[in-house]
Amino acid sequence: MMPEPQENGDFPWWLVLLGTLIAYFLYRVIADDLYRQVLGTLGRGISVTVMVTLIGFASACVIGLLLATASLSRFLILRQIARFYIEIIRGIPIIVLLLYVAFVFAPALVAAWNWCMESVGLNPVRTRDFPLLWRAILALCIAYSAFIAEVFRAGLQAVDKGQIEAAEALGLNGWQRFRHIVFPQAFRMILPPLGNDFVAMVKDSSLVSVLGVTDITQLGKVTAAGNFRYFETYNVVALIYLMMTVTLSLVLRRLEQRLRNRPG
Repeated sequence: MMPEPQENGDFPWWLVLLGTLIAYFLYRVIADDLYRQVLGTLGRGISVTVMVTLIGFASACVIGLLLATASLSRFLILRQIARFYIEIIRGIPIIVLLLYVAFVFAPALVAAWNWCMESVGLNPVRTRDFPLLWRAILALCIAYSAFIAEVFRAGLQAVDKGQIEAAEALGLNGWQRFRHIVFPQAFRMILPPLGNDFVAMVKDSSLVSVLGVTDITQLGKVTAAGNFRYFETYNVVALIYLMMTVTLSLVLRRLEQRLRNRPG
């Protein structure tokens, strides 16, 4: 089945070329024992990558939505706290934030937890009991929540104020206005940038390998260090990420088109 032409009339030759490239490497994986062995090893890291991405992104969306609503609040202190958080987090490179959360924030969090537990007579926990996997997820959640907050804020502000005033005139309370009027319209506008952030998190999840988390990238490094076949190993690593990100991009694009064509 040939890909459909894009809205501007251009045939997506890039997709044909990309599909050819992926098909070539898939053939190499099937035909070459070394490629097949590498794929079998790296396949164990796919579930970790998916887990890190899904949990991190879902948590970041929840925090981002709270930050966006706080930044649009009528209370000055909430707006300033949200803006402080967003600007600080956006100004720190993700890998630096990852290391900071893993080796500074997580131990401090454990110490605070132990202080609370000791006050009620419960046994403390050790820092090592906070797995590096969950430290990495927490770091990605914090990092992306600031960017997603700006996406939500822009979408919420783009909703026509006249419709909100009409909803107020109909007697809808704040939650009802948000649920039935504001968010459904804002969601259509924020879906493309939100989808881009999701795809970006799939790629940035590879940064958790610096903590030794056994995702695709970490297993790729270990495999290449063991067999010294860097070309074949990192071809498979790149192929896995490419298939994940391209598939997600196409699915999100189709969803965006359906929402755009839906009446109302």
